[in-house]
Amino acid sequence: MRVLHLTLEEAIVVNKTLGNQQRMEMLDVLTEGPKNVNDLAERLGIPFSSAAVNIKKLEDAGLITTEIVPGRGSQKVSSKRYDRIVIDLEKEKESPEKFITLEMPIGDYVHCDVEPTCGLASERGIISLIDDQRSFFEPDRKEAQLIWFKSGFLEYHFPNRIPYGSKVEEISLNVEMCSEAPYHKLDWPSDITCWINGIELGSWTSPSDFGGERGFLTPSWWETHNTQYGMLKHWKVNEEGSFIDSMKISDHTIQSLQLDARPYISVKLGVKRDAEKVGGLNIFGSKFGNYEQDLLLKIKYT
Repeated sequence: MRVLHLTLEEAIVVNKTLGNQQRMEMLDVLTEGPKNVNDLAERLGIPFSSAAVNIKKLEDAGLITTEIVPGRGSQKVSSKRYDRIVIDLEKEKESPEKFITLEMPIGDYVHCDVEPTCGLASERGIISLIDDQRSFFEPDRKEAQLIWFKSGFLEYHFPNRIPYGSKVEEISLNVEMCSEAPYHKLDWPSDITCWINGIELGSWTSPSDFGGERGFLTPSWWETHNTQYGMLKHWKVNEEGSFIDSMKISDHTIQSLQLDARPYISVKLGVKRDAEKVGGLNIFGSKFGNYEQDLLLKIKYT
């Protein structure tokens, strides 16, 4: 039996999600096994759009997982993560571990070198010109909510707020991303690489440039035959090595990053021009795609 243990603070967030009859009924249906959005909408007798919104809320609360599986084209299938939820009323002793969370708009990069196809879009429209690298140096780039390019990189400088004398145990980066094809293409792999402070952590192969079905946050003016959403990927470095979604990708440790050597933390995301699969990169902001966040950097220290 899979059990989710919650503190009082965590339970408040989860209970807000569960305080809805349709979401509770969805969890009951998912007890039978994984279901797609159409299955859930039909079983509950609700519109597809309502089912999609409720699935997103359950996913954001960490109660279900949703993955894209082959079907007629492809389909999103949701699965229940837990069989029981336990709320711990006794407070745990204060941990010496502390956290720093930094969020960076995707258009707030400090350096870039990209190749077409490429472009930037804000919540309201295209920024400057499509497939013109000069657009990446326009002042309006800071309003970008979707950035795409075939190869190259974007570099961000996060403020270094690590207290002097502390020991960093882990640093992680969360970002919604996918491959980049003209319009979109489900079979379009791309080797996407992440660097922190100039250290190449490793690469993840994105399977697709997802489109044809509107992202939850994607503005209505952006046509559905274009890229719509990505996958939320979790890069992590600690004393054991470098990981993406808990899978080890290199032996570079937290010590390799030399986080105390400069007043900022450099993060680069890109597709190397000599990569095996040069399938481009799309990066999504908080108002595009499926996840309401920009680039999210988390640091755990003692």
